[in-house]
Amino acid sequence: MRRFILEGVLGRALTEPSPSPDADILAELGAALAERARARLGRSLAIRHVDAGSCNGCELELHALSNPLYDLERFGLHFVASPRHADVLTVTGPVTRNMAEALRRTHDAMPDPKWVIAIGDCARDGGCFAGSYAIAGGVEAILPVDLHIPGCPPEPVALLKGLVGLLDLSGRGGAAQGGPARGGAAQGGAGRRAGSS
Repeated sequence: MRRFILEGVLGRALTEPSPSPDADILAELGAALAERARARLGRSLAIRHVDAGSCNGCELELHALSNPLYDLERFGLHFVASPRHADVLTVTGPVTRNMAEALRRTHDAMPDPKWVIAIGDCARDGGCFAGSYAIAGGVEAILPVDLHIPGCPPEPVALLKGLVGLLDLSGRGGAAQGGPARGGAAQGGAGRRAGSS
């Protein structure tokens, strides 16, 4: 037991150094997100997240947007507890059979206009879990998807670019009807991947 205590006290920390994203890029993307949300919605953007059966890799990256390093709440990005307050539904992981109905109900409870973003490779088609008896499929098997952000897992900057791209697409395609512009499941509607803009 003494050996473990000494190793813990005298050993070096087992954590990794924090990433160093370019502060100018973050400020630019955050300001673009705030501007587009105000122009499109007249207020800040509210996000409801549902983990439909993932390994939690994508959740860690999504929740990193709220940590002190990215701190995107200062630009108007808010995660909400109720789907009744949400504009965007983000879904991670393949949709398990026991989560399919909960996902539908969450989507139905959201007010219009509403958008669905599938985050990560598993959300597209089930990923490495595809074909399992417990998997209903990717998000698009259950709900219409407006944007897919690829990656395993996608980085926080790619998630932010995807949100900005979604608001750009909705402003061009669906603003007249007041509804979302439907994009491809693996693309942002304009033929570009969300993380590459």
